[in-house]
Amino acid sequence: MTTVKNAPIGHNTPSFEGLGLTKSLLNRLDQQGFTEPTPIQRKCIPIAITGEDVIGIAQTGTGKTLAFALPMIQRLAQTKGTGLVILPTRELALQVDEELQKIGNPAGLRTAVLIGGGSMSLQIRSIKMRPHIIIATPGRLNDHIQSKTISLHSTTILVLDEADRMLDMGFEPQIKRILATVPQDRQTMLFSATMPPGIEKIARNYMKQPLRVEVAPSGTTAENVDQELFVIGHSEKLRLLDTVLKEYTGSVLVFSRTKYGAKRIAATVRRMGHTASELHSNCSLAQRRKALDGFKSGIYRVLIATDIAARGIDVKNIELVINYDLPENPEDYVHRIGRTARAGKAGKAISFVAPEQRRDVMMIERLIRAQLTISPLPQLPERLPQIPEPDRFTTVRTYQRSGNVQPTRARATHKHSSSSAPAYRRRSY
Repeated sequence: MTTVKNAPIGHNTPSFEGLGLTKSLLNRLDQQGFTEPTPIQRKCIPIAITGEDVIGIAQTGTGKTLAFALPMIQRLAQTKGTGLVILPTRELALQVDEELQKIGNPAGLRTAVLIGGGSMSLQIRSIKMRPHIIIATPGRLNDHIQSKTISLHSTTILVLDEADRMLDMGFEPQIKRILATVPQDRQTMLFSATMPPGIEKIARNYMKQPLRVEVAPSGTTAENVDQELFVIGHSEKLRLLDTVLKEYTGSVLVFSRTKYGAKRIAATVRRMGHTASELHSNCSLAQRRKALDGFKSGIYRVLIATDIAARGIDVKNIELVINYDLPENPEDYVHRIGRTARAGKAGKAISFVAPEQRRDVMMIERLIRAQLTISPLPQLPERLPQIPEPDRFTTVRTYQRSGNVQPTRARATHKHSSSSAPAYRRRSY
């Protein structure tokens, strides 16, 4: 594997000109307000345009999507074949599709998004439209391969985006099945924020002498993030969260380790009087999009999420990221706090750490090569505010014999009532 580190950036120009892009692409970039390439874009685009295999290592929020999207669109316009982009989450797939459409839509670019939770029939219809680029999560793409609703024999460009995250999520078997299906004579681009052994193995086995472009050491955090840490017991975290949310006025992204925790925190934050939504794998695709779109537009000031949102959320101007729970993997800490301080702006990251998590903190500090600042606890409220949520009742429709429907208001039945309704066992998290 050839490694390119700190290579001269495309002619040292502050614009996309000189990177080998066509005039039409440059015009579309200018129309979309993209004027200055990021370091990963400056280094990867000239290499990728030539058809070479590329491994791009860069911290989150550095513009990796355009680093592979621009060369892919240009090369597909000049040669026959289709592009395939594999990503770990639905949110990231939708975000990449949005970026591709911004650049390629004026030229008639057709895409198909294959993700879990979406309608299979609609996805099959989009496949039959012969898309130029397919954007997919590994599980759903394998569903289509097994059902023989898709053929990847025309794939000439393959992109593995957020590859380290896909391995963390257990997608390695699905990725191997996909790599065995696509033609060997192809260009492969792999993008990741870290370079674990599993990524190196994929590079050795499935890539052709890839050029490795690294714009920052693995584990480097965003430059303008002010990181702070509070040592606090689990029972006091909600009161500290209430205090912190009152101190900051902008949009806040809160990370919980579990789905149940995210749901509970979201309900409590709403009772504190803040507009809030939740994002985790128990949410349907429609619920996820509503929560994310509402957070982007400002309908919700606070978004409480699991690590499903550590990557794939491109929301500008997030003032504060709160690690209500530390992540299980130190690498996820880098991705989480990378949701703030994007596009060169400043941001803040606060972590709530239990006294027994000293080892977890040390592992994070070893990864980011920096010591986290431990701040004294502020004055906490004696109790949490009890502002009721907008609707604490369940709307029930009763059907009369005449066929008329009369909506009535009824309190939700307590789970221990003697009602004949079936009892459901609580899921474990």
